[in-house]
Amino acid sequence: MNDPAPGDAADPAPSPPAAFEALLGEEGQALLERLRDHDPADDLAVATRLRRTHPPALVSAALGQAGLRRRAAAKFGADAGRMYFTPHGVEQSTRRTVATHRARRLAGLGVTSVADLCCGVGGDALALARAGVRVLAVDRDPLTCAVVRANAAALGLADLVEVREADVTQVDVSGWDAVFVDPARRGGSGRRIFDPEAYSPPLSWAVEAAGRARYAALKIAPGVPHEALPPGAEAEWISDGGDVKEAVLWFGTEPGVRRATLLPGGDSLVGAGLPDPEPGPVGRFLYEPDGAVIRAHLVADVAAQVQGRLLDPTIAYVTADELRPTRYATAYEITDVLPFHVKRLRALLRERGVGVAVIKKRGSAVEPEELRRRLKLSGPHTCTVFLTRVAGAPTMLLGHPAGTGGGGPAGD
Repeated sequence: MNDPAPGDAADPAPSPPAAFEALLGEEGQALLERLRDHDPADDLAVATRLRRTHPPALVSAALGQAGLRRRAAAKFGADAGRMYFTPHGVEQSTRRTVATHRARRLAGLGVTSVADLCCGVGGDALALARAGVRVLAVDRDPLTCAVVRANAAALGLADLVEVREADVTQVDVSGWDAVFVDPARRGGSGRRIFDPEAYSPPLSWAVEAAGRARYAALKIAPGVPHEALPPGAEAEWISDGGDVKEAVLWFGTEPGVRRATLLPGGDSLVGAGLPDPEPGPVGRFLYEPDGAVIRAHLVADVAAQVQGRLLDPTIAYVTADELRPTRYATAYEITDVLPFHVKRLRALLRERGVGVAVIKKRGSAVEPEELRRRLKLSGPHTCTVFLTRVAGAPTMLLGHPAGTGGGGPAGD
């Protein structure tokens, strides 16, 4: 899908291929260098000044690219300052930590060449090349292909990345060790697509393409229904810093396995096919599983690690009477278990001098920000408040991260 037409300096939109190529020239590079650390609030004044000595289209392209680099820094770190982007590419690209994890896993399988289909701005292709893997990066959009070539050159990886402008469904992947497919998961309006068969290309085509190589990895939305997963695939859900980023279907690895991987540490929990534990009373400790664990339906595996039980059959909180180590959930010590009641909560927190409350919810319709406004917190102490259900009843749990000793007096 082609990106939209460029806007003015205040709306950094993509350059058409000719304007982008101009950015790679001496004058364009000089402009990008001048804009490296400028304040985006000064875009209009800077644009007016630069257009006196440079072509207006080039100035707009440079300002747009500078803005995209700032946005991309969250995903690509220091590399973003040397790379090139389109707005769609920034939005859809894989963040560097996740791409690096996947590239290392492929390289660890002995893969030396990958056909990267729907390559976008090249986040995965660059990570693969850095892992020493030769890459064929394919996209049908001319501007996107130009951006990938520029990125490979900027990072010194051009010798390992071949870029091809083509319809991915027409590409012969024979001769490549592995296939990686990252289909578009947003519609023309920018809205997320949840039906895998509405991806572009659809998941069924990507699965068929996976069968043409020894190994394959297909990037999908983490909210994909488990019933939509191909039976012959390994499914991996990946979080980074606690935020779930994506799911990947692996072919040629471990069919049927469900895995949750937590970055940046790289810990990986493989499901043992355990049934959900029976719910029971709230114990001294509450475990909040990582989002990747929840998406992978591996809460039962965490419960087994900590010898815990569920608070409620429909809620992904685990409770236990003793504190046991797990890398896949955050543990909290619970001081109070109360029926949900705003006035009672406000009085209790005021009595304990709680000025900062971390409000978490699962299975509750209450909005944390609205509740925080109503609590009118004041004081030197902190508290974690869980809004949830216990045996079907709306419940408030108060506590603090395990091992911190809390931020104020404990309950009775």
